[in-house]
Amino acid sequence: MKKIGLLVLLLMVGLLTACTNQEETNEFNLDSNITVYTRDTTSGTRDGFMNGIGFGEAAKSDDVLVEGFVIKDNTAILNAMSIDEYGIGYVSLSSVNDSIKGLSFEGVAPTEANVMNNTYGLKRPFNWMVRADGDFPSTEVEALVKAFVAFLGTTDAADIINNEGAIALPTTVTWDSIKAQHPITNQDNSDVTVRFGGSDSIQKVAEALTEAFTAKAGNFVAEHDHTGSGDGWKRTNDPAVKDTTVGKDVGFASRPFTSTELANVTEDQSGQLAWDAIVAIVHLNNPITNMTADTLKKIYNGTFTTWSQVPSAA
Repeated sequence: MKKIGLLVLLLMVGLLTACTNQEETNEFNLDSNITVYTRDTTSGTRDGFMNGIGFGEAAKSDDVLVEGFVIKDNTAILNAMSIDEYGIGYVSLSSVNDSIKGLSFEGVAPTEANVMNNTYGLKRPFNWMVRADGDFPSTEVEALVKAFVAFLGTTDAADIINNEGAIALPTTVTWDSIKAQHPITNQDNSDVTVRFGGSDSIQKVAEALTEAFTAKAGNFVAEHDHTGSGDGWKRTNDPAVKDTTVGKDVGFASRPFTSTELANVTEDQSGQLAWDAIVAIVHLNNPITNMTADTLKKIYNGTFTTWSQVPSAA
């Protein structure tokens, strides 16, 4: 009986030791190298992030970034942070989910309320651009695009934008109050296709908006192909691109359009539909909860290469 009791005791000690070793294995290793993820140089998210942390020269140049950085799109960075325990990246607030940890910036949490009250610093506009009058595939497409742009300024659209994690601009206009100005929406448009593209950070918001609007506008087909903010202008107004197979009728950018992009675009061809925040993200196991602009810059320029060097992680 004593031998059985001793055997049970030894087994319990062994299990406890195994559990303890497993817990130690799962501890975040501060001496690990930081894997740095970024968007490409055409990305509006990258432009807003780099300028927001005081590293503007990195918005359009890879040469100043830390050695070994990884370029991925918005979705791929999210997926990477759910797997890479020692990585860091950044995404649109509208993309943040519970598979990763979104970090506060300068002590302020990334929330819609903090974006609107201007306390959260990494903030950027969501903009739209359309083709020039008479430059659409058909008069029906042109009329539907103009109706869609009008819809963007309504409370109906604002509710959708807010539900998708972006922050709508203030408005009191309802779609019902302006619908009569767009008679195209009263007919059957199920055989008409309108092409949407540009920023992939805006894709989720754009798809939700078109899904709601098609039902209000004769069930036209909304075709989405989002490849980055740089294509918001190129595929709607760049003479070398807009009339190719990748041309679009509506383009989106998650950054301000540049002076070059706006040079031959009329005032009514572009505008803002919402605000968004950019959020630095890490793996859920990472103990960090906050980042300063200076720390983020030092991570992205290679001054800090291990997590032990990061002030809030040490």
